[in-house]
Formats: sequence, structure tokens, C-alpha cells
Amino acid sequence: MTTDSGALVRVIRGIDAVSEWSGRIAAWLVLPLVFIMSWEILVRKVHTPTYWAYDLSYMLYGALFMLGTAYTLYRGSHIRTDFLYQGWPVKVQATVDAFCYLFLFFPGMAIFLWLAMDYSLVSWQRQELSMASSWMPPIYPLKAVIPVSIALLLLQGVAEFLKCMHAIRHGEWLTKQRSIEEVLAEEMPIEEKSR
Repeated sequence: MTTDSGALVRVIRGIDAVSEWSGRIAAWLVLPLVFIMSWEILVRKVHTPTYWAYDLSYMLYGALFMLGTAYTLYRGSHIRTDFLYQGWPVKVQATVDAFCYLFLFFPGMAIFLWLAMDYSLVSWQRQELSMASSWMPPIYPLKAVIPVSIALLLLQGVAEFLKCMHAIRHGEWLTKQRSIEEVLAEEMPIEEKSR
């Protein structure tokens, strides 16, 4: 491997690490989400519903969903039509992917980031509140998650584009990405697999 290729691999590995850790950190939002929903169910059985659980649940779910996009791209779990793609040689796959990243993904995400930054900034300046309930919680922290998640997704897109360049040059993928389903299948105990 040449020095150029070694530097490229280090950059890719660094970006992948950022995406992996951002996804792992965002996954912790599931715990308060489960607690809030469980609390709401319990309270509804005993008394009247809370006025805050719905707002907090959609904010946590929205943040979890958005912050998980870069991790999902890193894991290769976004929807893709593979019935043709998987039969192609690696260099053809990489060329098609690189073209799509360069001419579809990057321009769209850059425009989306630019618009989301303005959207979030205006919300922070106004200290915007949600009008979905009488509680009227602050909504601007959730709106700030939008440009952050797009920036993380764009960063992972750079890593994926660089992986394509590496595959075009060397004729093989740097690493075979395993979907979350494949990872979970390997981690399941043997007795559960036999069911």
C-alpha cells in the first residue's frame, strides 16, 4: 500500500470512528424515551395522561432518528436496490457509488445543510416554543439537531466516497460493511439461533 493509500485509509477510519461513536451516543436516547413512554402508560392506567410525555417523546425520537443517519450510512443499512448492484464487479460498484455521491448526495445534503442551519438559527434566536401542546416546551434544541445530523451525514458521505475511490484504485472494498442485522445475528447466542 502506498503512502497516499495509507493516508486515505487513516482519514476513512477516522471519519468512520466519528460516525460510530455519534451513533452509539445517540442510541442512549432510547433509555429516556422508554422511561417516558412507560411512565405515560402507567399514569394513564392510574390517573389522567401527562401533558409533557408526548412532546418529550417526539423530541427524543426525532433526535435519535436524525442523529442515527450517519451511523446508518456507516453500517450500510440505508435502503438500496441490490439485485443488480451485487452482481457487478467491485470497480463498477464503486464507480456507480462515487457518481451518486458526487452528483446526487453531496449537492442535496449541502443544500439541506445550508437551509437547516438558517432554520435552526432563527429558531434559537426566537427561543421558539412548540405549539403542539399547552405545555409549550422549547423546540429550538431539537431544531439544532437537524444541521448537526446533516453535518455528520455529510462527513460520513465523504468517507464513503473515499472508500469508492479506494475500491476503484485497488479493485476491492476497503472493508466489507456488515449491516446491523448481520452483526446481531453473529452476536446472538447459539441456542437462540436454533429456534
